[in-house]
Amino acid sequence: MTGSITFDPLFPLWILAALAAVALALLAFSAWRGLKGWPLRALALAALGLALANPLWREENRLPERDAVVIIVDDTSSQSLTVRPEQTAKALKDLQESLAALANPPEVILRHVEDAGRDGTLLLKALREAAGTVSGDRLSGVFLITDGVVNDADTPFSPQAPVHQLMTGEASDWDRSITVTTAPAFGIVGEDVQLVLRIEDKGAAPASTGIARVIATIDGGAEQIIDLPLNQDVPLNLKITHAGVNLLEVRTPEAAGELTGLNNRAILSVNGVRDRLRVLLISGEPYAGERTWRNLLKADPSVDLVHFTILRSPEKQDGVPYQEMSLIAFPTQELFTQKIRDFDLIIFDRFRRQGVLPQVYIENVANYVRGGGAVLVASGPAYAGAESLYRSPLRDILPAAPTGRVLEQGYLPRVSDIGRRHPVTEGLVGQGIDGADPSWGRWMRQVEVAPTGGDTLMQGVDGRPLLLLSRVVQGRIALLASDQAWLWSRGFEGGGPQRELLRRLAHWLMKEPELEENVLRASARGMDVLVERQMLSGEVGDLTVTSPSGEEQVLGFTQLSEGRWQLGFTATESGVYRLSEGDAHTVVATGPATPIEFASPIATKALLAPLVSGSGGGAFALEHGLPDIRTVREGRSTAGRGWAGVVSRGAYVVQDVRLSPLAKGWIYLVIAAFFSLLAWRVEGR
Repeated sequence: MTGSITFDPLFPLWILAALAAVALALLAFSAWRGLKGWPLRALALAALGLALANPLWREENRLPERDAVVIIVDDTSSQSLTVRPEQTAKALKDLQESLAALANPPEVILRHVEDAGRDGTLLLKALREAAGTVSGDRLSGVFLITDGVVNDADTPFSPQAPVHQLMTGEASDWDRSITVTTAPAFGIVGEDVQLVLRIEDKGAAPASTGIARVIATIDGGAEQIIDLPLNQDVPLNLKITHAGVNLLEVRTPEAAGELTGLNNRAILSVNGVRDRLRVLLISGEPYAGERTWRNLLKADPSVDLVHFTILRSPEKQDGVPYQEMSLIAFPTQELFTQKIRDFDLIIFDRFRRQGVLPQVYIENVANYVRGGGAVLVASGPAYAGAESLYRSPLRDILPAAPTGRVLEQGYLPRVSDIGRRHPVTEGLVGQGIDGADPSWGRWMRQVEVAPTGGDTLMQGVDGRPLLLLSRVVQGRIALLASDQAWLWSRGFEGGGPQRELLRRLAHWLMKEPELEENVLRASARGMDVLVERQMLSGEVGDLTVTSPSGEEQVLGFTQLSEGRWQLGFTATESGVYRLSEGDAHTVVATGPATPIEFASPIATKALLAPLVSGSGGGAFALEHGLPDIRTVREGRSTAGRGWAGVVSRGAYVVQDVRLSPLAKGWIYLVIAAFFSLLAWRVEGR
């Protein structure tokens, strides 16, 4: 039970202030006039003012409360290294026993911190939540059992109690890590990209030669082994092998004695792009649709176009020597022998054999396709006759043979069943739904052909093949059995999607990844992997998943639609997974290459130093044992050499309050009357 004086004024404070001002003015006037009783009148007025202020005696019934201590235990992945689990368990047990042995044992609030995924160790978040469960006047101390590898140390938080760090780990700990300090987002296919690596030894690293071995791979392929110096930024060149995403992995073997090998690897993706797509367009003769191809290719700033137009057939007898008919001296020998493989695509637009290109040049084109090149034949009536490209060395790789008929009639090009699933023609606007006629315009001519291979994506007159695609060894070839695509570009009968169709066709021929028709794709978000399988025909098999450690598992697909399947799984390891189904293969990287918990696993006091020193606490290495735990009064030092203090708060809860007047009201009136009479008598004399 404790007591104190408080006031409960009978009038608002502004009224009391006004009365006090009047009283002071009267007293000042009395003193100025020389009245001898003015001090007695002041005492009378003071008695009246005290009565109006209504002083009360306040008695509180207080119940003392226990002090509280917060203990945060770091149970994240970095705490699983070497002797840290044993140090943590022993420190927690000894700390609880030491707190229980104090004269006034505090209440212990214990919290364990687990991994927060990509966010790492959120130690201060746990501390803030635990400290929020008790009032600030009860919190007497905080103990953090951790290696100091935390990821929210910069969070603004300052509890009104000393914070002590009990650091796990040993002074002899060391670790080697690899980081990519600079990496491009894009790279030119067939050219090198330059990474900047840093292989760093941290902690009490043993003496070494200063050289580390690095193993680099692209998409899990052949290994490239390089020796690089330690503790400095070093450039490393790797060649981009294909368009699309290239997964680059660099790693260094785990050294004996280092804390962990999980940070000895870095994975990054570089998007492979083509520098300048080189296209050779060969127009067999001038005609209305010649500019359709030229305008399409010239509109793409990434395309370098070489256009070769045959202005006049050699058999024309007009007396002009053939060599003088070219506007410029066209380097056919150089293009078709020495530099043919520099082109990404060759287009024969309404071309016919007429002696301009010798057979040996066309043979070079066929070999160019077999070696990985691409050819598009947009045929006119000549494809059905004796001057057809089919009657050249291209015959063995063309996907269809001419029957000799040219169909001169109007028809609507339609997408075939396979074409509805093929990326080149899938989803073309106006292609018709459930067999309905397309909304685009008609074409007026088609060369009748008989397929010899490949896939028919579009059909013309009475369902005859119109657009055929085929793979030839390492290359690709396409045949468009009409020279009427230009009607769409002119808007005939509403036109059609010629720009999108021809763009997709050219990019499929040049092996752009997004237009692959038989493909296995995989994407990862964290540890969740989504796999998609696309096929033009046949049934999908099971997916074989090979983890970074070499473990295999077999998973089944779920069919989404005709020709499309999908499955998802959760990876158990971070790194490059290899996926295969039939003859389709791909790779996917899951999680961070280096988990954030192991990016820098050396125990440290530096990250928590601002919080610890700012609160008056101390940092102690547990390899030297737990510090002594002491109780200290408020305002005293809370940490020292070998000891850590908790503050005695003396907190309490008021159970009830009793108020009683200091004196009855009539007593104040009697006192005021007494001093007033006394003043009157003094002044009367």
